[in-house]
Amino acid sequence: MAKPIIEVQDISKCYQLGAIGATRLRDDLERVWHRITGQSEKADEKEFWALRDVSFEVQPGEIVGIIGRNGAGKSTLLKILSRITEPTSGEILMRGRVASLLEVGTGFHGDLTGRENIFLNGAILGMSKAEIRNKLDEIIAFAEIEKFIDTPVKRYSSGMYVRLAFAVAAHLEPEILIVDEVLAVGDASFQKKCIGKMQDVSQGGRTVIFVSHNMGTVQQLCSRAIVLQRGQVQIIGSTAEALNVYSKSSAAKSGYVDCQPIVREGSGDVRFSSLRILDAAGNLNTDFSMGDDLVLEVSLKRQRPVNTIRFSIHISTIEGIKLASVIDFDSGFSFKNPDEKEVVRIRFKDLRFYPGNYLFSLWIGNAAGASFDTFDKLDDCLQFEISNGGNLTTRNLPKSSGLLFMTPEWERIKI
Repeated sequence: MAKPIIEVQDISKCYQLGAIGATRLRDDLERVWHRITGQSEKADEKEFWALRDVSFEVQPGEIVGIIGRNGAGKSTLLKILSRITEPTSGEILMRGRVASLLEVGTGFHGDLTGRENIFLNGAILGMSKAEIRNKLDEIIAFAEIEKFIDTPVKRYSSGMYVRLAFAVAAHLEPEILIVDEVLAVGDASFQKKCIGKMQDVSQGGRTVIFVSHNMGTVQQLCSRAIVLQRGQVQIIGSTAEALNVYSKSSAAKSGYVDCQPIVREGSGDVRFSSLRILDAAGNLNTDFSMGDDLVLEVSLKRQRPVNTIRFSIHISTIEGIKLASVIDFDSGFSFKNPDEKEVVRIRFKDLRFYPGNYLFSLWIGNAAGASFDTFDKLDDCLQFEISNGGNLTTRNLPKSSGLLFMTPEWERIKI
């Protein structure tokens, strides 16, 4: 049997919260003095373990997914695999060249053109100019930026950046390709092309490590998956097994979430403090029938003064298929000058989803024109179930029937 192309043995990563990155010289001098005199440092300087004793192996030609909620340790693990950061403890053995696509612009020099960056990335991977030239036309065609290939990449849009970065990473033939959620920046047709390319890479004997919140893509692409939870491995197994475990742990099925301990994105100007799913009578509930009303209750806590809050609610299937994006102003709702504590209720009338399990993701922030400031963001934070057809139909409704149940008006016209 071939040796694993990746061996990860008991990897841990610890960050010192409050002890690194201080902005004042006084803070640095105080820490030095504390160490010289043997005094204890400030109480708020504590350890945060982003990863704890993570171990796994990956075979050549595998496509392995890494999934988990925000703060689970996915990005930290990818940075360690990409040699961007060193683990606090543990060992990694990588048998091959690694190309990483972790965030927009990674590995690119903004002042160089797209063409020059292709040669730069190839050189970093240890390829000769002749090898890069052989792939050049194919990379440019895949990225669909022929007209801009001799333009400095600092003038590229985020979508152009991602297209070129993925094309370079996938075509310069690294033995190991590491791809983060950054592909979500691209449009749907490009994402589909990237998935096909990653499948081709795998069939050619190369290995792909893929991180995504889109469970449908993970299911389609990956043969195995690793679920991380709070920096530790929850399960390593087939994609179906991993997705089943993740779906049970990723979203609260009780209908209530205390958001305070959750690690998430955003400035924190306004935070979600708790979430509840209620039925039409105002009772905590997660089991609904088609045609029922569902109420999402959102409790907010303002940390700093803000003028206006914008809301975005996303509903997806348990497999990660997006069904709807709900924006507050589409319903004529405007939220200005929030108090320190607020509660907002959003009523979804006459649910028409087929039987199955569904997830809410929530975003609050500030939007001015095309720019957005994120205050808080929670992915797959609440789960609810549609279990039957209610009063809308008497027929049996298997989950394979579709996603949206529709009852159009029918008319018979005699000729």
